Amino acid sequence: MANRTAKDAATVKGTNPQYLVEKIARSRIYESKYWKEKCFAVTAELLVDRAMELDHIGGTFGGNIKPTPFLCLILKMLQIQPEKDIIVEFIKNEDYKYVRALGAIYMRLVGTSIDCYNYLEPLYNDFRKLKRKQRSGQFEVIHMDEFVEELLQEDRVCDTILPRIQKRYVLEQSNKLEPRVSALDEDIDIESDDQSESEDEPVKSSRHRSRSRDRDKHSRRSRSPKRRRSSRSPIRRKSRSPRRRRHKHSASPDYRRSRSASSSPDRSHRHRDNGHRGRRRSRSR
Repeated sequence: MANRTAKDAATVKGTNPQYLVEKIARSRIYESKYWKEKCFAVTAELLVDRAMELDHIGGTFGGNIKPTPFLCLILKMLQIQPEKDIIVEFIKNEDYKYVRALGAIYMRLVGTSIDCYNYLEPLYNDFRKLKRKQRSGQFEVIHMDEFVEELLQEDRVCDTILPRIQKRYVLEQSNKLEPRVSALDEDIDIESDDQSESEDEPVKSSRHRSRSRDRDKHSRRSRSPKRRRSSRSPIRRKSRSPRRRRHKHSASPDYRRSRSASSSPDRSHRHRDNGHRGRRRSRSR
């Protein structure tokens, strides 16, 4: 009796709602201690209290395939099938993140494609951390938006096979779903405007810098007249060629005297001998 589906529960995807959980996992849940103690005779009102006690998400773990309390509550919700308004309140709950995660996965299991996109996509803006128990029994940290992405894109989450839903672009083409508008689009537009303004400012500053550099170069090239005078080197006249020097000095009488004085001793002796010979000849005559 405790494991049977409620009489007024509607079929999901053409079958019993509890059959959405695999038979092996379902039998392990029925044998678990948490199911027998916490999930016995639980109604929709008491389900909220059980969901608020959750501290992690996950499917089965360990060698004996033990179910987590999160998976047990999923099966209990499929069994009693609470109203849609309660599930929507679970999803909109911002105080308890694990209550929101429980409502999100239940909506993904029993909801239509349009309901899944309408109610789960707003959760992309929730970046809170979640603890998920792996099959090895260890915990890993994920975020709420990652969990929602797995619900909409993956085929298996928390050891539960998810029913197939239509692709978003198909619903958009058939005008059954409006194009998704991300909450980050406004921030991106604001950042793009700021970047365009910041790009304009560097262009102006670069122009000003280039102008100042040109001025500096021009000032370096064209120095002041005082600096020009100081920087000028003294005028050096070119040395004249030896021919011109000889021609100039040969014209002066001083140069002739110095040339005659500086003549070689052989020549001076020759001149003396010639002078004595001339005197002797004059005397003999």
